[in-house]
Amino acid sequence: MNPVLPSKDLLLEACTGSIRQPHPVLEAAYELASLHEALQDTPHAQRQEIDRHRTRLTRDIDHWVASALPQALGAAYMHTETIGAVVDRLAEYSVLAHTALSRDTQQPHIHYIWRQLAELALGYGDLSFELTTGARRLPNLVVLQPDI
Repeated sequence: MNPVLPSKDLLLEACTGSIRQPHPVLEAAYELASLHEALQDTPHAQRQEIDRHRTRLTRDIDHWVASALPQALGAAYMHTETIGAVVDRLAEYSVLAHTALSRDTQQPHIHYIWRQLAELALGYGDLSFELTTGARRLPNLVVLQPDI
C-alpha cells in the first residue's frame, strides 16, 4: 500500500466527485475532472482560463509530490511525465468515459475510452508504487514561465 499517494481507486472516485478522505491529490483530481467536464461545453475560444486553472492544479500536485515523496535512488529510472500530468489525463479520460455512457456514443468508442482509462489507472498505480520505493524518479520541476 502506498502511504503518500492515493490509490488508483481513490483517484478514480475523486474524478467522479467522491472524496472519501482529504488529500491534496484527490482534491485536485476532483477539480481537474470538473474542469474537463466544463471544457466539453465551452467554446474553443473561451477555454484559455480553464486551461490556466488546469495548469495551476497540475503544478500544485507536482509541488506537493516533490515535497512529500522520498528521494529517488541513484539508479532510479526516469518517468516521462509528472504526477500532475498523469492525474490530469486520468481526470480527462474519466470524464470522457462517463460522458460516453450517457451520450449516444457507438460501442467501439465507449470500449476504447474505458480501456484507455483502465490502462492509465494501472499505470498511475505502478508509478506511485515505484516512486514511493525509490525505483522511479520524475522530471525536475522547472518553471519555464511565470505562474499563470
